Amino acid sequence: MSNQALVSQINDAIGAHGMWKLRLRTSVQTGKSDITPEVAGCDDACTFGKWLKHSPIEPAVKSGVPYQVVSRLHADFHRAAGNVLADALTGRPKEAEATLQGEFTERSEKLVKALTKWKRELI
Repeated sequence: MSNQALVSQINDAIGAHGMWKLRLRTSVQTGKSDITPEVAGCDDACTFGKWLKHSPIEPAVKSGVPYQVVSRLHADFHRAAGNVLADALTGRPKEAEATLQGEFTERSEKLVKALTKWKRELI
């Protein structure tokens, strides 16, 4: 896979994962979602996660620090998203909002920072 293709995947991931906060906030406010907490919490259900886990990525890329860091942070991000959604859908909006503003936001920021760093290293 070329660096250009990797940069494209990273750009798509940054955009898609940036939309999660809005999606989760809507679920906190409405108590509804089009996905389950289990799906939200799964790190290989989203397009980027499928790519990370199941694409034929070169061993040198998979063994590299950027891939390893992003893979771990991506899993953390989705676990936090699943936690927010679980609270939102079971009538605990205050707990969901606290997790959204705390754990989820922290993990989201770390993931985007790591993705951005990885992208800079590829350019």
